[in-house]
Amino acid sequence: MIINHSSFVRRIKIVGLVALISGLTAATTAMIFDLSLVGKLHAPVKPAHVDQLRFLSLLQAGQGKVAFEKAFIQGDILFDSQLNSLDGIGANVGQGQRFTRLPRADLTGPGEWATHFPKRSTGPNAQACVECHSVPATDGAGSISANAIRDPEHSGDVRKMIQRNPPHIFGAGALQRVAEEMTEQLHALRANLGRSVQLSGMPATIDLLAKGVNFGRLSAVPGGNTAVFSTVGVEGVNSDLVVRPFQWKGTVASLRDFNRGAMHNELGMQAIELVGEGVDGDGDGVVNEMTVGDITALTIYTAAQPRPMTKIEINQFGLLPAPLTITDVREIQHGQSVFNQIGCATCHLQTMTLLDPIFREPSNNPNYRDSRFPSGALARAAGVRADMPIQFDLSRDHPGNIFVIRNALVRLGALRRLVNAPGYAVDLYSDLKRHYMGTGLAESIDEAGTGAATWLTKPLWGVGMTAPYMHDGRATTLTEAILEHGGEAIVSADNFRRLATQDQLDLMLFLDNLTLIKGGLPVGF
Repeated sequence: MIINHSSFVRRIKIVGLVALISGLTAATTAMIFDLSLVGKLHAPVKPAHVDQLRFLSLLQAGQGKVAFEKAFIQGDILFDSQLNSLDGIGANVGQGQRFTRLPRADLTGPGEWATHFPKRSTGPNAQACVECHSVPATDGAGSISANAIRDPEHSGDVRKMIQRNPPHIFGAGALQRVAEEMTEQLHALRANLGRSVQLSGMPATIDLLAKGVNFGRLSAVPGGNTAVFSTVGVEGVNSDLVVRPFQWKGTVASLRDFNRGAMHNELGMQAIELVGEGVDGDGDGVVNEMTVGDITALTIYTAAQPRPMTKIEINQFGLLPAPLTITDVREIQHGQSVFNQIGCATCHLQTMTLLDPIFREPSNNPNYRDSRFPSGALARAAGVRADMPIQFDLSRDHPGNIFVIRNALVRLGALRRLVNAPGYAVDLYSDLKRHYMGTGLAESIDEAGTGAATWLTKPLWGVGMTAPYMHDGRATTLTEAILEHGGEAIVSADNFRRLATQDQLDLMLFLDNLTLIKGGLPVGF
């Protein structure tokens, strides 16, 4: 018998490697909690936490611009850093693991995944924010590989698990500000209805209109000292009439809350304001993983991202690799007309008007800030004060996307001032309202209690650069995304199917025109 010596040696090596791996697996079923030796030989990736009281002292000294810039830079560092165990990244998933792509409700041992406080619905599954927000560049969307698998009910049943594809974070501060102003309008309507009903002694019903979006009808009858409201006719928003612009189901109001949850679930970095001082809620042996100042910095960084732009806008500055021709522009504009004609703009409303472009952290609207943190601690006592917010102007203060064009500094992605009306245009292509989208988009569970097939209208700005599409990334092309629409959008999807091919192509060109741009001079140039 002839023996292939090299093949024989390879088999010996492979068998030995398998045995070695098996031995390691048996010996490492618990996480390394004693990080003393790790700390001697390595350092945290982010050695210095951000001090919220330092921000407060700058604000009290009248140095608001400095506080904003420091927060942005620190948030930028935190967003991009691949953190390690000394920072507190990951969690005691169980079975010796620090990260997991699959929720592990089956791991119920001391400190393991199912016992974490507060409960997780996913992960931890990444070492840095940028790992999931990188399409087509930092702060962008996520690829399919970045999908988060969630088990909100802690069922351990894969049939009840759902997926979420990460959206881009461009224009996030403008989204929150628009939602704040819409909420203020809705609350003013409710207050006026209550006063009217009490004065007249008669029941009444009104339409709930905010920035041109109809959220249904609100009714009231006279009560004892106040009116009694009925929200049966309210549509697309919670009964508290707070517009929540974040998460695919429209369940999170503020960027601070969104960032706090993402750090906990996806990265395993638990904020003090989430679990409390000195509390190790995820069993990884590290406490105080994110300070109050860290969350403030991350919130300012995400809020200050420039808005998405269009290729037509960028073309005017000569920054496109392949400049648009007159024919290109004509086809894009025709595609937008088709978009409006078939009914897409009914929900994907192009422009919201923002009256006040100042983003404040914390917000001056109590519905978008913490009075008490989830830990129970007073936000004000920690230095997060509504009378001393870090603030900046969304129309002129973006630290990124600053270009020198024709010997002038130009900030691309700043909100544009309206010419013939007060305020600023936010071209988000959304109504920030929840809609029933049909059984084809229904999930196996109703995660938020808003309906298994009910979704927030996805803002389309930037959509041309952020494939895949839909909440779980099921659509690899924009055509698939349109065809997935059902429920309230079924007529628009059917209208799209009946279009002439050239009209369909022009519609695709219009959507592809909604793009992202990232670059320019470095922060603090």
